[in-house]
Amino acid sequence: MRAMRFGRFGGPEVLEEADVPDPMAGPGESVVQVEAAGVNFGDIKQIAGEHTNGPYAPQGPLPRIPGMEVVGRTAAGQRVLGYVPQGGYAAKTVVADRHLVALPPGVGAGEALAVLLQGLTAWHLLRSVARIRPGESAVVHAAAGGTGSLLVQLAREFGAGRIIATASTDEKRALALELGADAAIDGEAAGYQERVLDANHAHPVDIVLDAIGGPVLDAALDTLGHLGRLVTYGASSRQPASAIAPSRLAVDSITVAGCTRALETAPATSL
Repeated sequence: MRAMRFGRFGGPEVLEEADVPDPMAGPGESVVQVEAAGVNFGDIKQIAGEHTNGPYAPQGPLPRIPGMEVVGRTAAGQRVLGYVPQGGYAAKTVVADRHLVALPPGVGAGEALAVLLQGLTAWHLLRSVARIRPGESAVVHAAAGGTGSLLVQLAREFGAGRIIATASTDEKRALALELGADAAIDGEAAGYQERVLDANHAHPVDIVLDAIGGPVLDAALDTLGHLGRLVTYGASSRQPASAIAPSRLAVDSITVAGCTRALETAPATSL
């Protein structure tokens, strides 16, 4: 079968088309004929070789086939959405039956792939970790990205009082506003605190959802009010954040929490 795989670490240029043996399903697994595969930040991290542990840890020796979510059909002809640790960039892949979901008629591949890893992550960020309450203000970093765009829409659905989106360009900020944000600002670390507080009518915010890390995370801490929560779920800046003194959190009862891919901690039945 055809597949895209990488035999060395790097950027997109290390991906090469190859003919590889068809995968074989074991007990509790199904072979899926792939219609479409999702592209995630985690794929980039795996291909770059930047993670040696955690949710994006290597799965076997090189060469490897990336891709963590697919839409396709089982041998019985059922159209499904499925999660795989890797192997999605191929004509066929093996998916654990507990990570398969039957797709209703009329649901497109793009729509389905948007709500698996990124969609469930956005849901858990808001509900399980940030525990958003109606009327609370929420800052969504990288709001035009895959998870960020879903966070904006779900925050609105969950009753957020004010949603402040950050993004790097005018076009991305315009998209965040179309998706339901009340304000959209530049997300750079310099001047971050002033822009966020101004966008929230000079009031501290309740929740910050951060996938950037580094100096942006440092600046975000200074925008939180009493009982504020900052949730980190990525570090696309590839810069380290500063150490956080417990006393800094205690003054305003601030919480700093983390979240990885939702499927890593969700019960098997959650799909």
